[in-house]
Amino acid sequence: MSFDARVLRDETTGLVLDLADAPEVEAILAGPMTAALRAMASLEDGALANPDEGRMVGHYWLRDADRAPTAEIVAEIRDSHAALAALDPGDHDDVLLIGIGGSALGPQLLAEALSSPQDPRRLHFLDNTDPEGFARVLQGLDPARTLAVVVSKSGGTVETANGMLAAQAWWAAAGEPWEPHAIAITVTGSALHRQAADWRARLPLWDWVGGRTSVTGTVGLLPMALCGWDWQALLAGAAAMDTRTRLPPAQNPAAWLAAAWFAAGNGRGDRALVVLPYRDRLLLLSRYLQQLVMESLGKEQDRQGRVVLQGLAVYGNKGSTDQHAFMQQVRDGRDDAFVHLIEVTQPGAAPCPGAEGHDASDHLLGFLRGTRSALAQAGRPCVGLRVPRLDAWTLGGLIALFERTVGLYAELIDVNAYNQPGVEAGKRAARETLRALDAVQAALDDSPATAEELALRAAVAPGLAWRLLDHLAATGRARALPGARPSLDRFARP
Repeated sequence: MSFDARVLRDETTGLVLDLADAPEVEAILAGPMTAALRAMASLEDGALANPDEGRMVGHYWLRDADRAPTAEIVAEIRDSHAALAALDPGDHDDVLLIGIGGSALGPQLLAEALSSPQDPRRLHFLDNTDPEGFARVLQGLDPARTLAVVVSKSGGTVETANGMLAAQAWWAAAGEPWEPHAIAITVTGSALHRQAADWRARLPLWDWVGGRTSVTGTVGLLPMALCGWDWQALLAGAAAMDTRTRLPPAQNPAAWLAAAWFAAGNGRGDRALVVLPYRDRLLLLSRYLQQLVMESLGKEQDRQGRVVLQGLAVYGNKGSTDQHAFMQQVRDGRDDAFVHLIEVTQPGAAPCPGAEGHDASDHLLGFLRGTRSALAQAGRPCVGLRVPRLDAWTLGGLIALFERTVGLYAELIDVNAYNQPGVEAGKRAARETLRALDAVQAALDDSPATAEELALRAAVAPGLAWRLLDHLAATGRARALPGARPSLDRFARP
């Protein structure tokens, strides 16, 4: 067999996909992949792809509006691009993006991959509900010279709402008005959309775009435009990869990659996807893919309602760093990983003399090939992905490749890739915890009582009551008298 029998090279996108050391995929490509591609074509045509929420799934239309199923959607996408091109950032040095999940992960990947010291503005994030995290980010900024971008479909996402309130308080403390500096990205008619009526600008989100696939919409494009990165190139690169990944299985890199995931994990996710980009600028790719892959594919039930417990774990950092970290276990320990070695042909910098008379880029290639060889010697599967350079166009293509791969893999295992019931369950439990916190606080009086006594008053489980009481004490809303063990701790009003 020729060395390139399992190598797919696309002259248009420059992608090279090498499955020489991956499981065999030919039977999958010749069989179920054809039906998976038909399902993806139906999705792009506007089929109801997320019946749980009664929604279409249209992130592919964001980079090719003409494929959208209605003239209204076509116009909305084009209008959003026109608004981006016309937006005046004014006299600002920094951009503060306030969001959670895909609303932050996508822009964070873009910032890590594309930013430079020459950018007209720097991008910062509030992407949690950690007060210390808020303070650390805000203390380095000047509110008079900072734009705030708030991303939320509804405006009711708690983490984003908390970040916005913290930012507004910071602006107010500096005596600076919030509205001239604030931009909302939200669904038209939402609570945030109404609240932002007198802000600097409002840009649209749509219910047919999920957070984990929103980076080629306004969520990713607005920070790109504000920071001087080529957002049109990101869209063009994604569109070019979309075209390639609509081809029949034999010429389709997403079909090859999805088939390899299926074969490596026996269709059950038996192997984690280890993502190792050999370029510092792609450090956050594995983190971005964690949400895209795991939120899309980690499902208890298939679309027929059968319990299947599907999913693909994703982890990674960068090469060659991880050759000094978890690669020891990946090669010699549990045989439960499928390694993705991602490389960029062009070094991206001037020659850099390194050890032993070689350029530093030579050593980077040597470590990548060494890792691949070591894995092959141990019989551990891996796949190679190579792109010609690292810029907005290529990054758009990589994002589109993995989006399509996830969609095709979901078809192979028959799960809904576009809902997230586990995330919603966590949100409901969080609200219940806050209700319990209020009840426990209300049960406090001036007489110290144990967690079990207060739990009885508040109708809360004792273990939860003890943790909530600890939190109230740590935040100055309760007085704690430690006992010999947790059940003997006592709490009262401060």
